[in-house]
Amino acid sequence: MTGTTATRVLVIGGGIAGSAAALGLHRAGCDVRVYEAHPGPAEHVGAFLTLASTGMCALAQLDAVTAVTAIGFPLTSLRLLDARGTELAHVPLGEIADPDLRYRCLRRGELNAALQKEVLRRGIRLVHGARLTSVTDGPEAVTARFADGTTASGDLLVGADGLNSAVRRALLPGVRPAYAGQRVFYGCTPGVPGTGGSGVITMVRGSESAFGYANAPTGEAYWFARVGGDPLPGRATGARRAVPRDDLLPLLREDTTPAAALVAAAAAPVMVTNATEMPLGTRWHVGRVLLIGDAAHAASPATGQGASTGLEDAVVLAKALRDLPDAARAFGAYERHRRPRVEHNITVSGGISRGTHAPARPADPNHRPDHRDEELIRQLAWDQPLSEKG
Repeated sequence: MTGTTATRVLVIGGGIAGSAAALGLHRAGCDVRVYEAHPGPAEHVGAFLTLASTGMCALAQLDAVTAVTAIGFPLTSLRLLDARGTELAHVPLGEIADPDLRYRCLRRGELNAALQKEVLRRGIRLVHGARLTSVTDGPEAVTARFADGTTASGDLLVGADGLNSAVRRALLPGVRPAYAGQRVFYGCTPGVPGTGGSGVITMVRGSESAFGYANAPTGEAYWFARVGGDPLPGRATGARRAVPRDDLLPLLREDTTPAAALVAAAAAPVMVTNATEMPLGTRWHVGRVLLIGDAAHAASPATGQGASTGLEDAVVLAKALRDLPDAARAFGAYERHRRPRVEHNITVSGGISRGTHAPARPADPNHRPDHRDEELIRQLAWDQPLSEKG
């Protein structure tokens, strides 16, 4: 944005999208401060996730690849099994020729902590224990008020505070995520021989569930199971709880796949949460305030794109504020570029969870980037200006 002084941006939420946004905005020349409700880095909070090649590409534009490749492990191929354990496909996954762009499996909390560490290394202010209670958008500034009575003011405010966003509640009090049709179980199991090897993610199309797992070089197997049915009762949207393994095992033992053995050998109990999604067409910005990541466009985890889309958001937002003359035009351009991609993901992922779309096909080893791939690469490329049109 043009002007003689740096744009002051408050980022609410120091998770994946928020920390990445801080890195991008700082690189774009903004004066950034991050406010995180959790009292510490929370490196042990949450289950595992996978970053797609596009997420790793976004990290590269933020000069943050090294911070992330120091944790987790790469995934270079995908295996698909049916309910009888028959291998239907085993194909390369993502940009395996470039080590920095390979899919990556890692714990969510470790990714949060690594990105927060990078934020601090670059001299960006990060405040923990700052739980937002209200947002006031005025003619000259936007002000955030926190539970401890402190306030912070800036030119813009970015709500990157996740599925149950306090910024979204302040901005759009009637909008909230909805159940997407499946409960999702997560766990970690000490290495089980014969389950596919390191660098492979295996997807199982079971008779009663969708199951996936990846073996870490250190011997653990990280796994998930998506099961249809009613949502967990009496839980806050997206909240996780511990349940006995026997809540899941009967659904897996009908099949002759590694799934039941992995769960049976897991540390008890296991974690479960409701799959949720944001309504299509949700408003993303009002005045000086903008939502990104899960706060704006959370999707069912069926396609595994949530973390990557949050990282993509961070780069496109930073470029929009860098390249366009005012916040209104920057926010509009950001939305035009991002909405088609993320709402397509909400639709496809939710359709898989509800059984109205077929599961994603394995990667085609002969795949060539289509127009949408090329357009996303242009959007993310830091040295290419962001067009105002989507």
